Amino acid sequence: MTNRFGFKDFIQIVLLAAVLFLGWLQMVQQDRDRVLQQDVLSKLSAIEKRLASGIVASAAAPHTNGGTTDGARDESWARPGIPIEWQEPWGFANDPRQQPGFAEGGEFTDLFEAQPAKLTPYLGSDVYSIRVCDRVCDSLGAYDPKTLRFVGTLADAWQQDPKGLWIRAHIRADARFSDGEPVTAEDVRWTFKDFIFNPSIEAERARSTMDQIVDVKVLGPKTVEFVFNKALSFNVVAALGNYILPKHFYDKFEPAQINSSTALLMGSGPFRLERLDPSAQWSPGQDVVLVRNENHWGPRSPLDKIRFKVVNDDLARLVAYTNGEGDQTLPTSPQYISKTKEPDWSKENQSFSWINMRSGYSFIAWNQGPRNGKPTPFGDKRVRQGLTMCIDREQMIRDIWEGVGVVAKGSVNPESPASDRSLKPWPFDPVKGKALLAEAGWKDRDGDGFLENEQGERFKIEFTRPSGGEIYERISNFIKNSYSKVGIQIETKVVDWSVMQEINKARDFDALMMGWSASAPESDPRQIFHSESIKEGGDNFVQWNSPKADALIDRIRSTLDYDERMKVWHEFEATLHEEQPYTFIRVSPWLRFVKKSIGNVHPYKTALEQWEFFRHAVQPTPAN
Repeated sequence: MTNRFGFKDFIQIVLLAAVLFLGWLQMVQQDRDRVLQQDVLSKLSAIEKRLASGIVASAAAPHTNGGTTDGARDESWARPGIPIEWQEPWGFANDPRQQPGFAEGGEFTDLFEAQPAKLTPYLGSDVYSIRVCDRVCDSLGAYDPKTLRFVGTLADAWQQDPKGLWIRAHIRADARFSDGEPVTAEDVRWTFKDFIFNPSIEAERARSTMDQIVDVKVLGPKTVEFVFNKALSFNVVAALGNYILPKHFYDKFEPAQINSSTALLMGSGPFRLERLDPSAQWSPGQDVVLVRNENHWGPRSPLDKIRFKVVNDDLARLVAYTNGEGDQTLPTSPQYISKTKEPDWSKENQSFSWINMRSGYSFIAWNQGPRNGKPTPFGDKRVRQGLTMCIDREQMIRDIWEGVGVVAKGSVNPESPASDRSLKPWPFDPVKGKALLAEAGWKDRDGDGFLENEQGERFKIEFTRPSGGEIYERISNFIKNSYSKVGIQIETKVVDWSVMQEINKARDFDALMMGWSASAPESDPRQIFHSESIKEGGDNFVQWNSPKADALIDRIRSTLDYDERMKVWHEFEATLHEEQPYTFIRVSPWLRFVKKSIGNVHPYKTALEQWEFFRHAVQPTPAN
């Protein structure tokens, strides 16, 4: 057989050689791509670390907050001749990525004491809803955790009218919502004009504190101006301190849909709802789960998720925490004292007790308006004063809270300069208290040990309190025993926290136990104590109507000079003390237990900043 090397064989050899050559070129290119990819990843990692540290400018992406790419600040948006208050980029107060044991990822679980009713911004008015919304929504400005100075967040600069009648703000160039859409001046205008100020939307609580805003003008894609009808001390916070909502998301819903919603929650904050489905919204009873907002314009939170789990009962909540079902809990005062005395407690737990701007006060609210068309006894201030004097609040703090806290004398945080330190709480004096009740017409007229009015009706009080918790049980028992000693009958009504809000709106109570916590160093008292806030289910649910207090509240809001405003605050506090629309019980420090597996936990003046938390890297177990 003869072997011949033909043209066909030559072509096959050439093709094979070409394939081998192309394969070799591909391998070379892959090696080059791998090197380039590693270089890009290295640069991206460096940029991410700079961003996380609040250093937002880089050679690859020049910082353009209120400026241009050449570093010069753009002032074309501003009013000529008016100083511009430039703001530093918002970032971590303590950078988690610089802390020992730092690690990315993981889930953090916070155990709530009560069930939020709604998570839709401005509709959910309880502290638990706000704690969720604070992680999802941003405002134009906020309080610096360390200094309490009001600084820019979504806004990188603003101007203020020297006469106090307008504020012009400029929005960061990179600000965007969790779906990637930019935050614009139109979103700001829409949030105020078409959401908060829309009377068809149940945002009465917010509206009651913003009546001075008469217009919100869009002056450019990133420039907005607030116009006020009066110069008020709270104008900056009213304009710049409220959540900004995405128009393109909320504008799809009718007011009735918004009002009936439970979790229409979208914002520009460091976290977002894990599931935002208008047709299958979160509902009370479910855990609230937030995931990191990868589109966040600011530093990236180390945590993948934050979970809020409700455990109503105080004992059950502590058990859940110690069993590892939660990373943070609010202990009762007895629990705090007991646990921190255990020798091994600090090995796995961090314990915090401190006063901050959100430290609140507990109180008994007396309904001073009509209930079911009939006046209550509490419209007479002598009754309210007498009821306060019949309660030994110092003993309450000793017996119920293990001595943690101080007797409250009013609504103002005692650490604030707005509080008059010379003003003292009403004393425990049941003899004088009973005498005041007698002056108001409540006496034991038939010698049966009970107080009656002139019609012979016994003094009965339906006392409403939230469900769940040993502390509330102790409080109601203490109050019942105290008032029975002076001839007053107490009938306790226990309801879920979400029902309490509906009771407040309907004014369907005699007396109830609640607490308020502040959200600022000076909280506008109009929301709670002005007679205008009685309307439309506002937060003056006790229906206290004091022309003197109204005038002082208006003066607090209109006095721009700090020292003069403090004097007016003291007058208001004295009026509140005299009138006793609430029986103020206790000012409480913040108490928190946090697992040691959670790093970068700092008790700031603003509270705790969970977006700074991280879960420590698991350390390998040493070999035997």
